Amino acid sequence: MVPLRPVVPQLAPSILSADFAKLGEALAMLEASGAEVAHVDVMDGRFVPNITVGMPVVAAMRKVTSLPLDCHLMIVEPSRYALEFVAAGASWVSVHQEADPHLHRTLDSIRKAGAKAGVALNPGTPIETLTDLIGDFDFVLLMSVNPGFGGQSFIPRILGKARRLDALRRSRNTPFLIQVDGGVSIKNAAELVTAGADCLVAGNAVFKAPDPAVAIRELQAVMRAARQV
Repeated sequence: MVPLRPVVPQLAPSILSADFAKLGEALAMLEASGAEVAHVDVMDGRFVPNITVGMPVVAAMRKVTSLPLDCHLMIVEPSRYALEFVAAGASWVSVHQEADPHLHRTLDSIRKAGAKAGVALNPGTPIETLTDLIGDFDFVLLMSVNPGFGGQSFIPRILGKARRLDALRRSRNTPFLIQVDGGVSIKNAAELVTAGADCLVAGNAVFKAPDPAVAIRELQAVMRAARQV
């Protein structure tokens, strides 16, 4: 039987906080440091008030790393571009529930293309919007800040949201990952994992640290200890 959640939690450093002139070096550092996933924030300036990267950058990243590339699409009409990100090399693709009126179809197409399909929820979107989609996604991305910019402060009530989502996962006996993104740090990593999170996205906590490799290992140690409790 597939476990409801992985035994070992995963860390997904966000390259949004890296030096974009040195993405290859940043990815090499993540790989050497034992990070499990590289998180890629895709913003279009419409769904969120910022513009970041697109398919060509993901394709370039794919050439220089073996890490799974986790593309978080903060864009309008994600169904138009989701498969293009898979073709560019994305291993995981998450789309916002708030942006896609045909979410079931989009998730199905991502899975059929060979990638993990995820649903992202803004802080104000209740988890109950997912009840009729349980089994159709591989992970849920809970935003713990309002999306659009890195370096924001963690919204504490997301801990309760993670607990409710974990309870929903258990009541349905359906495995999927719970991912949390926004304001993640060494201060709240253990609480998040205890609340049900399986994968934490960390940007500034990694790339703005004096030694990013050390920061990765410290976060992983805290997360793994919390998972064993």
